[in-house]
Amino acid sequence: MRVFAVTSQPARRDALRNAGAVPIVADLDRPATLARLRGLADRVLDLAPPPGQGEGDPRTRALLAALRRTAWRQRRSQLRLQPRSQPTGAASVWRHGDEPVILPERGWHRATLPATANTPAGVFVYASTTGVYGDRGGARVQEFHTVRPQTARARRRVAAEGLVRAFGSEAGWRASIVRIPGIYAEDRLPIARLHKRTPALAPQDDVYTSHIHADDLARTMIAALWRGRPQRVVHASDDTELRMADYFDLVADQRGLPRPPRITRQHAREVIDPTLLSFMSESRRLDNRRLKRELRVRLRFPTVRSFFEA
Repeated sequence: MRVFAVTSQPARRDALRNAGAVPIVADLDRPATLARLRGLADRVLDLAPPPGQGEGDPRTRALLAALRRTAWRQRRSQLRLQPRSQPTGAASVWRHGDEPVILPERGWHRATLPATANTPAGVFVYASTTGVYGDRGGARVQEFHTVRPQTARARRRVAAEGLVRAFGSEAGWRASIVRIPGIYAEDRLPIARLHKRTPALAPQDDVYTSHIHADDLARTMIAALWRGRPQRVVHASDDTELRMADYFDLVADQRGLPRPPRITRQHAREVIDPTLLSFMSESRRLDNRRLKRELRVRLRFPTVRSFFEA
């Protein structure tokens, strides 16, 4: 198997090669550079975030447009002409395995492929965020629950998810979505925040947050490329049920740092940056049964505490 990694920074090519990937220099903000991605791989993992402004995601739109241009050619290459003559101007009869597929002589379109064709043109997995749910008051959320984005950042993710779903349906790709909560690892702990003594919320105002270790997330994304179901959403979340300030306290205790001060939400609005405060304003707990049952992921670190105890 060959792994291609797309980067917009030529300086990263050596690092990607050293990691075992074939670097491809392309920029999702410059759609013309994406032409070389067409037909390059039949399994695509999209980890690129949307831009920092606007309500949509032109990056995902550009990537899908590049893939879509070859989707029909890939599907048609999977078909073979039925070995019998056709009268002039008649429809062509192709076969997909044992299934006949009729294509009109003129004006054919990818939508003429039957939705029941068993072999997808490719597999596409989009890395989204659990922020699309908005605030749920600490309630448990399952993947089929309606999204309620409360920030422009989350609305851009919802827009991207819509593009991915449409692409899967129209282009014949098996498209799925992995919604990701807070990622942590040894080099992704809130140490700088603890050193700055940034306040956390008082217990009566605190929110539930969800977590996933970077290694478990990587394994989840790979599993989704092979086991993800079409049009399916999966939570990449561990079993942790901690309020945000309790998480900061746990990290502080494990790293020998002072616990952050606690303040009320009203006070937080006066002293904490609005962007940071937005992450402290949504409370939810994630159901991760699909992760375990469908993707069959066994978490190396089932909880944040188990990471520190390892």
